[in-house]
Amino acid sequence: MSPPKPAPKPPEEDFANLKFEEALARLEGIVTRLEGGDLPLEEALGIFEEGVRLTRHCSRRLSEAERKVSILMKNAQGQLEERPFEPDNTGPRTEA
Repeated sequence: MSPPKPAPKPPEEDFANLKFEEALARLEGIVTRLEGGDLPLEEALGIFEEGVRLTRHCSRRLSEAERKVSILMKNAQGQLEERPFEPDNTGPRTEA
C-alpha cells in the first residue's frame, strides 16, 4: 500500500477568503511537519511552497490591517487627533 498523497496545493488566489488566523494556523502546521524531518523530498518541497504562499498572504493581510489602523493621540493643545499607524507611534505622547 502506498503512502497517502498530500492534499493539492491551493494557488495564492485561493487564499483570498482565508482569514489571517486560519492562514497562520496552516503555516504553523507546515512548519511543524517540516521540522519533523521525515517527509519525502517532493512532499517537503510542495508544502514548503504552500508555506511561502501562506507567508505572502499573511504579510498582505497585515499590511492591509496596518493601513486601516489609526491611533487617536493628544496634540500639543490637549485635543485628540487621528494619526496614521506607525509602529513607533503606539502609545500616548508624553510632553517633557
